[in-house]
Amino acid sequence: MRSVNYGKDILAGPRRWKVPEIPAEPGLVVEDPASGFCGAVLRVDKDTVVLEDRHGKQRLFPMRPAAFLFEGKPATLVPVRVEPEAKSTRSASGSVRVEGLRARTARGSRIWVEGLHDAELVERIWGHDLRVAGVVVEPLHGVDDLPGLLAEFGPEPGRRVGVLVDHLVPGSKESRLVEGIDDPNVLVTGHPFVDIWEAVKPRALGIAGWPRVPRGTDWKQGVCAELGWGEPADGWRRVLAAASSFRDVEAPLLAAVERLIDFVTEES
Repeated sequence: MRSVNYGKDILAGPRRWKVPEIPAEPGLVVEDPASGFCGAVLRVDKDTVVLEDRHGKQRLFPMRPAAFLFEGKPATLVPVRVEPEAKSTRSASGSVRVEGLRARTARGSRIWVEGLHDAELVERIWGHDLRVAGVVVEPLHGVDDLPGLLAEFGPEPGRRVGVLVDHLVPGSKESRLVEGIDDPNVLVTGHPFVDIWEAVKPRALGIAGWPRVPRGTDWKQGVCAELGWGEPADGWRRVLAAASSFRDVEAPLLAAVERLIDFVTEES
């Protein structure tokens, strides 16, 4: 006797539909159905995601299961999986990394920068190169007395000074301060940014751009207030952490520092 096929087991119950998991890649457009907010993924922090709508408004949402709509259907956002990379043979500046490096004895030459933040950023990107070359970077806390400091140091062949200056553009206070320095053992160069913070690319920080700060307002205070970063010390920690390699800083700073390193390591 032939058995009768009654189809699916009616006692098995309905099959549950699995909500798809979508990697939260920057630019992915999703909607929060609870609020109706629709925007592109800007960044992911632990279990939260920041969305930005077409008007530039940003909102923070928890990445709960089935919490978003993707192309009109429920979806679960998950962090982008990063595959482990092979050990890099390049330093943060892009130079070939010297394995087993022991720092060279410091040269007589120096690179001077305006402040502690400048020194920390230069160390973060070029620290490996500087230790290979035996170059010390020293903060000046401003360039107002640069001629006097140079006279005290006494530059000479084998004891050169390279100076990195912020906001070195025609007509600026900084350009007027350094325009009279004429010494073959001194090189003054710099970048056009108001502060070294601004030399870090906005995309590395997950912001659309650096805010414009009204004249007369402390630049770092104004930036932190506009971006909601708290005090300048808090803001600087964000900026420094975002600059992990030469790709995260602007070309004028790269060119200026590379030029200074070449100058102070050049055989006289």
